[in-house]
Amino acid sequence: MTRVQAFALAGVLATMLALSGCTALKPAGTAPTPSPPSDEKVAAPADVPTVRLITAQTPAVRAYRKLGAKHIYAKYSKMIYKGRIPPLVYAVVVTETDLDKTGRVTGVHFSRTPSHAPEVSGKIAELIREASPFPNPGALGGHTYVDVWLWDKSGKFQLDTLTEGQRSR
Repeated sequence: MTRVQAFALAGVLATMLALSGCTALKPAGTAPTPSPPSDEKVAAPADVPTVRLITAQTPAVRAYRKLGAKHIYAKYSKMIYKGRIPPLVYAVVVTETDLDKTGRVTGVHFSRTPSHAPEVSGKIAELIREASPFPNPGALGGHTYVDVWLWDKSGKFQLDTLTEGQRSR
């Protein structure tokens, strides 16, 4: 097969694939699948996770992330792991903290939790809620503040935003 024939075949296959959902290509007598009325809400199946919109990581959001991390460090100064954190931390937790336009926490969600240490996520959610309100986000308004918590067995932590790095083995 020549290169031209391969490209032509690829084009035909792509067209067939694109048209495969078209009702004009369905066998006669096949009824089209009705779509729900626009005012009717269609619920997602229970086993399909919902998608949360996370604020894009613009320079302003990254700057606020540092401000939020410093706020947590100031609130829990005795819980901050000083120095370089061990190479194998007890737990790594990714938090998504919903803030309103004044910095008040409206929700805490997780995109990564440790299955071997479920108590850590609960403790982190509690710390975040108790740290509310966060600094006023100003022009950012309400958004989702994302950070990674590096949790040591001692109960002390560092945030990825302000981490001092990890020790080598």
